[in-house]
Amino acid sequence: MNVAIIGASGYTGLELIKILINHPTFNISYIANSTGNENVQELHPCLKDVLDVEVSKADAKDVAKVAQLAFLALPHKTSMSFAKELLELGVKVVDLSADYRLELETYEKHYCPHEDKEHIKDSVYGLPEYYKNEIKDSKLIANPGCYPTASLLALLPFIDYIDTHSQIFIDAKSGMSGAGKGLKEVTHFGNLNENCHSYSPFNHRHMPEIEEKVRLIKGAKCQINFVPHLLPVTRGMLVSVFATLKEEIDAKKVLEEAYKDSSFVRIRNNPVDLKSTAGTNFCDIFVETNGKALFINSSIDNLLRGASSQAVVNANIMCGLEEDEGIPKIAYVP
Repeated sequence: MNVAIIGASGYTGLELIKILINHPTFNISYIANSTGNENVQELHPCLKDVLDVEVSKADAKDVAKVAQLAFLALPHKTSMSFAKELLELGVKVVDLSADYRLELETYEKHYCPHEDKEHIKDSVYGLPEYYKNEIKDSKLIANPGCYPTASLLALLPFIDYIDTHSQIFIDAKSGMSGAGKGLKEVTHFGNLNENCHSYSPFNHRHMPEIEEKVRLIKGAKCQINFVPHLLPVTRGMLVSVFATLKEEIDAKKVLEEAYKDSSFVRIRNNPVDLKSTAGTNFCDIFVETNGKALFINSSIDNLLRGASSQAVVNANIMCGLEEDEGIPKIAYVP
């Protein structure tokens, strides 16, 4: 099956290429960015003698001629215009931006006016552990980002046991690749090396996304207090969730039951770390209680499970394939 990658210049675009090169079913038939006119080996020198494909200037009509499915690794707002046109041309879409992840009112409050309102209702939130059946029948997947993925996979199994009148706190730490490839003062080596800091505490736009999905998936209205941090590492994400239970429970048993049929969630006996999930689609989760106090600890690769490999899992499910087909499982250790 021929697939296209639109937005190939960034980190997630490169990760998509790296996964799809070795995919047993998907064939990369089109790679594009905003400018084109270069070979993918020039765009990403690490691909020299690995993949010889010309990078095109993105055009939906050209995609429809050569591919049945497109991955959009584009910024929000830019993505929705491409998705709309591709869907009208009969191309399935996995969108890595935020453009279809949220209900309209929430999206416009935290991002911008939406230019493709009619397709929001057709999109499926691409968290396979909770939306697999819907993904199978969808033509538009809203691929979750890294912070919501790691946070929701940790939190959702416990919502029925948590005292939702008490506040939930999420302390999330990301590698610097989560900030994107663009040059920023905050990711300058001299500022980030041997340093760590929070940003947008209680104001990050992934906070309402987490709250919305808890409400839609579990029917619970919770106040999520989300504080992200930037780590002086290239990739990885570590999330710590703190909540209060209604009563004491066997938390590990709850976690094991929730993910007993999940290919890419691993329940750990000790607090999780970055290295064990780096380079993979796994989410590792650890849980501990102290009476009614609940601590949940999760780890993912922010570029893979938080973006590109999860996108390919969603594409696999959409196309009737095994969800783990072509998906990386071996961690970058040491």
